[in-house]
Amino acid sequence: HLQLVESGGGLVQPGGSLRLSCVASGGTLDRYAIAWFRQVPGKEREAVSCTSGYDGSKNYPQSVQGRFTISRDNAKNTVYLQMNSLEPEDTAVYYCAASVGYVCYDVKRMYDDWGQGTQVTVSS
Repeated sequence: HLQLVESGGGLVQPGGSLRLSCVASGGTLDRYAIAWFRQVPGKEREAVSCTSGYDGSKNYPQSVQGRFTISRDNAKNTVYLQMNSLEPEDTAVYYCAASVGYVCYDVKRMYDDWGQGTQVTVSS
């Protein structure tokens, strides 16, 4: 199993940017699909973006298309989520998750390993 640690969250004004990082240990990242999910209290955890050897990179909600970009640096065992033009609706705890293999999924049950999450708050 991978151990995942997220960082980079914080408070940002609407229209601002953040870059989240997910550092993995306990395995080599290139054997996994890595996804970012987000969750607000009272709602289901939602897939935001994913990167895998087969799918490349994918964004899931229409609301983040053109604003969020996922990337990975296998040499650093790190996956990034660049978030631009942030909106108050992006406020959530963001989690990275790992699934063995080369295919992205947008459902949380397909991911075995999770980080502890990092809070992103978009507010003026």
